[in-house]
Formats: sequence, C-alpha cells, structure tokens
Amino acid sequence: MKKDYLIPEDLYYTKEHTWVKVEENLAVVGITDYGQDQLGTIVYVELPQKGDFVDAGDKVISVESLKATVEIFSPLTGKITDINEELNDEPDLINSEPYTSGWLYELELKDPSEIEDLLTAEDYKTYLEELDEENIDDDDED
Repeated sequence: MKKDYLIPEDLYYTKEHTWVKVEENLAVVGITDYGQDQLGTIVYVELPQKGDFVDAGDKVISVESLKATVEIFSPLTGKITDINEELNDEPDLINSEPYTSGWLYELELKDPSEIEDLLTAEDYKTYLEELDEENIDDDDED
C-alpha cells in the first residue's frame, strides 16, 4: 500500500470502507482510516434517527466531503440505539479520529451471525493491497 493505514485488529470491516466494533449484542459503526482519507475533508454528515430499524445494505448515512458526497450503507441488520451527535458540529472528527471520536452510530443486532459476512483486519488489509495494485495497473494504462 502507498500509505500505512490504521487497521485495528479488534474490528470488522466492509469493502465499502466501514468498520464495525462488536460488543455482545451491540455494534458501533464508523468509516475506516482508508475511507476517510479517500473522501478528504469531511464537512457534513447526515445521521440516522435513534430507533430506526435498518437492514444490512440499507443506506443509513450521507457524508459530504470537499471531494464528494457518499452514501454509507449499514453492514448489519438491527435497531439504531445511538448516534454520534458530535458529528453535527464537528464532522471532521471522522478525519482526525476515525476509530474513536469519529464513530457514526450504534446498532442493536438482530442477527449476530451476520458478523461472519464481514472482513477481518487481515482480510481488509489484503483487500486494500488488491485495490492499490488495481490503481497501479490503471495508472500504467494512461
């Protein structure tokens, strides 16, 4: 990889660059270090409502950066029990602290077995290396 991105071992990941921290029946979701780096400076986050029920794959959040606006999809099914309201005033916490203060929302899991569909830290690192190789190949074609 061109850069050494922070990929904590105790989290799960998606190919859409979100991370998931699971504790018993709760999951906290955020954007990975790689994901926030690709977005650039984040200027606005449209958060979901507490109490909303989401299915894995549902659009949950809209994130606006100086580069683009992207949709964040829920990696798991469940009820949103908490949202990071600090992001309303400080959306760039996602850039500066993606794995701590920059978390997005917390979910009460409907089906904990869905976690098996997520990537481990090692799987995610391998995925990023593959993306990096594809980008190098794309650069060669120019």
